[in-house]
Amino acid sequence: MELRHLRYFTTVAAEGSFSRAAEKLNIAQPPLSRQVQQLEEELGVRLLDRGRPLTLTEPGRYLFEQGLQVLQRVEEMKAMTRRIAKGMVLQFNIGFVASTLYGSLPEIIRRFRILVPGAEVQLLEMTTLEQVAALKDGRIDVGFGRLRFDDEMILRHVIREEHLCLAVPIDHPLAATQDKLRLRQTAGEPLIIYPKSPRPSYADQVLGFYRDAGVEPLIGMEARELQTALGLVAAGGGICVVPASVRRLGRDDVKYIELDEPTLTTPIIMSQRRNDTSAFLKQLSLLVIDFDK
Repeated sequence: MELRHLRYFTTVAAEGSFSRAAEKLNIAQPPLSRQVQQLEEELGVRLLDRGRPLTLTEPGRYLFEQGLQVLQRVEEMKAMTRRIAKGMVLQFNIGFVASTLYGSLPEIIRRFRILVPGAEVQLLEMTTLEQVAALKDGRIDVGFGRLRFDDEMILRHVIREEHLCLAVPIDHPLAATQDKLRLRQTAGEPLIIYPKSPRPSYADQVLGFYRDAGVEPLIGMEARELQTALGLVAAGGGICVVPASVRRLGRDDVKYIELDEPTLTTPIIMSQRRNDTSAFLKQLSLLVIDFDK
């Protein structure tokens, strides 16, 4: 599927007429009709009911809505690329795993924005594995995640190791404890893990902690992300092992219990392209080092 196919099809759909669309696109009607027909043949579906008036089929309505978004995004990319080329905008994209936002990362980014007032700083939520791919193809300039891995193209720096705690429903029997808990004391409790995909991820770290403690985890549910996992905990779906900084969320339907497992930590890791000499990246790295002291 080419962009011109999308442009032709969405114009026909918006105008409700091949003749009006051809006039708007400044092309003849027969080639326009052939282009739309080729798109239908490629997809193997009928997109238009060619009666009077011209109407969209159900697949056609979906493609029309999605196509408009794609074309709009393409125009935005063109405009931004031109602005960057003219020196009007300097862009710096930061990928992050959601749970890293409950520690010092927001303050680091806030100070970074102050240091680079002329830059457009964008934050993109993505898993660690997604960050690696985004770094390699240039969609982000730096990533903050929790998964340890080795890649010759990526340079990584552990900002700090964060302790873990246990999230339980507020009315759960474990919520009454005033002491720290060991993982083996949670044996038999349904465990909620996140993220569900892609793997490996923080979920596999947690499962590894249980097995290292000699406990076979009883997986209750798998959630897409942290907030969903905590919602499932609050609903009584099970317990969840989370980074200690998550307690800053302040939910009143979840109790956070410290774990008496001093060796169990999860890292916050900064990842960047190896040999990237960007001035912005250097400034951000210096901020991270200051917070790491």
